[in-house]
Amino acid sequence: MRRTALASLLAATTALTLAFTMPSRAAEDAVVIPAPALDAAPASDIQTAVVAGGCFWGVQGVFQHTAGVVNAVSGYAGGTKATADYQTVSSGRTGHAESVEIKYDPKKISYGKILQIYFSVVHDPTQLNRQGPDVGPQYRSAIFTTSDEQKKVAEAYIAQLNGAKVFNKPIVTKIGALEAFYPAEAYHQDYLTLHPNQPYIAYNDIPKVQNLKKLFADNYIEKPTLVNASKATN
Repeated sequence: MRRTALASLLAATTALTLAFTMPSRAAEDAVVIPAPALDAAPASDIQTAVVAGGCFWGVQGVFQHTAGVVNAVSGYAGGTKATADYQTVSSGRTGHAESVEIKYDPKKISYGKILQIYFSVVHDPTQLNRQGPDVGPQYRSAIFTTSDEQKKVAEAYIAQLNGAKVFNKPIVTKIGALEAFYPAEAYHQDYLTLHPNQPYIAYNDIPKVQNLKKLFADNYIEKPTLVNASKATN
């Protein structure tokens, strides 16, 4: 079931019906997990993390409500520039994953904490080439590292979580070096904030933000850090 097909077929009356009939909880619950035993060394300048975990609307939305994140942009990673557009990526044959580039202040949040939020509330890392209703390699669980240190932290954390058996199945998240990140089309940016009542968002993604507030209260901010607001101030 592709999100594009769902979005294009829902008429206004259908959307209203679904909004009232869908359960009030997401299909996947958040999982309480330990913090990483190994984290990145302290730094003073803005750092970059790139993760993929299903539809980028929800991934972006969670990190836009995360303290210390200065910008979170939806986009594509894993393929080439020539195929980095929504319709082509949706074919599942480009190598791209729907991803989010997270710029963060390491004095306020660490790389390890970002990964903890990613594995706990952003998505289910045990689902292979899918996430909830979205199926295909473009929705895979992946961490695109920007340094050897990030690679070591991510690998150690996955081993830690698998060893502790905090999930009922092994983590399938792939780790690979980031070659390039391509921002998605403008209409995908800030999607959760702009369309909170859209049935897909209301059912699959708003609960993720609610889980962030519940499980990571110290890292939660009520007002999201939006891409459009960031552009306006630059």
